[in-house]
Amino acid sequence: MRATSDHHDVNGIRLFVRRLRDDTAPPTGLTVLLLHGFLDAGATWDRIATPLAAAGHHVILPDLRGFGESGWIGAGGYYHFPDYVADVAALVDLLAPERLCIVAHSMGGAIAAYYTGTFPQRVHRLALLEGIGPTHNDPELAVPRMERWLRDLQRCDRTPRPMASLDEAIKRLTAFHPRIPRDVLEVRATQLTRRDDTGTYRWTWDPLHRTTAPTPFSGLAFSAFLRNITCPTLLVTGGPSGWRPAEETERFACLQTSEHVDLPDAGHMMHWSQPEALAAALITFLARVP
Repeated sequence: MRATSDHHDVNGIRLFVRRLRDDTAPPTGLTVLLLHGFLDAGATWDRIATPLAAAGHHVILPDLRGFGESGWIGAGGYYHFPDYVADVAALVDLLAPERLCIVAHSMGGAIAAYYTGTFPQRVHRLALLEGIGPTHNDPELAVPRMERWLRDLQRCDRTPRPMASLDEAIKRLTAFHPRIPRDVLEVRATQLTRRDDTGTYRWTWDPLHRTTAPTPFSGLAFSAFLRNITCPTLLVTGGPSGWRPAEETERFACLQTSEHVDLPDAGHMMHWSQPEALAAALITFLARVP
């Protein structure tokens, strides 16, 4: 297995990108772009990326802006969906040949849907892992969201909160992901934190992500992108403990060609909780690319 990494300067941000290939596997000619979710990073795809590479795919795992080893936006900037879509478009132009497949989780799924709906001819296969977009916000929420965003910005300290030990990070992950085994969270804690010279641990994501986004999410506009996706799409859900927006059925119906796989005990973080089952479903789905 050959793992490489590099930084790429796109749209004024330095993005960290891992790449994985298995030189012993017959190449499929497919590039599989893995897009992580909120407060996550490319490194935590490890148990999915390795079997995908072993199947002969070229696997690309970026840290999205403001996460992992990628750069943060400067003072006065913010993180909006179009910014992420522009970054993905730039990375695809730089790194991916014509036969591109995208596998995306949660927030990454919304980014992937926006990108694929904008460039439907560019993506051969799309897999959305509980990534069918956030819950729709009524337009009436625009004013209170803007007010809350401005208050959040005034209070936001972009210095990551220190943690005295890695065990503290594991405890915090456990509180948010109680269904994930501790041994998995121990690895995730090392991937999602950074230790400074004093021995203090800090999360790698920009604390600005914890503020309320100012613009209400329009499910109607998002559905227009879904309807413009022409490639076969795999929808993976994590059962009753997963994250299922109220509009899920309607959004599934927007896709021209889709199939649904449910991993009933996986929960939302399915790439952490059931990587073997998820990887098997993805490999089967991607194997049908002509």
